[in-house]
Amino acid sequence: LANKLGFQDSLRLANMAASVAVSHMTTYAVSLEELLDKEAEMAAKAIHDWARLKIELDWLRSEGKRIVFTNGCFDILHSGHVYTLTEAKKQGDILLVALNTDESVKRLNKGPERPINDLPERSSLMSAIGVVDFVTSFDQDTPKEIIEYLQPDVLVKGGDYKAEEIVGYDFVTSHGGEVKIIDFVPNKSTTRVVKKMKDQAAI
Repeated sequence: LANKLGFQDSLRLANMAASVAVSHMTTYAVSLEELLDKEAEMAAKAIHDWARLKIELDWLRSEGKRIVFTNGCFDILHSGHVYTLTEAKKQGDILLVALNTDESVKRLNKGPERPINDLPERSSLMSAIGVVDFVTSFDQDTPKEIIEYLQPDVLVKGGDYKAEEIVGYDFVTSHGGEVKIIDFVPNKSTTRVVKKMKDQAAI
């Protein structure tokens, strides 16, 4: 901000710097070179072209890597999200996160103000999380089409579901894959964060 950088760009750089700093055991001053390296790493993670992403995943699968898929809005990141992603990564070798586009988030009836962060912002923040290997997006109402196209080995969903109720269950299991359910962290959700912000603003 002191160097006249825009607010959004300043936040993006702060998030990148934080992801570098927390990888060190003690207080750490992040260099410009490390920031540039991190930005390049994040850019390599975000692949919204499904065809290009499939080539990458097929290559990794040919090397014996197990592809884990999860999806969601991931609007305002919180500790519940981080827990779900960390547990998802434990189910295989490569973690792919598919984000709802802004238009599909609106169709989920989460409220007129959602998403709060647009897709480029959500994609950038998701790419900064160390356990995430690839980030993509889908505009459909469900992830059925992208699951069938990318053919993950493990499908992970956070929440209180029966495996058979999860979109993609039939396809993944019919191809020898697995479906895993990870319990949500209690009282952690973007909806709760938004409500708390509104309540505090009203005081």
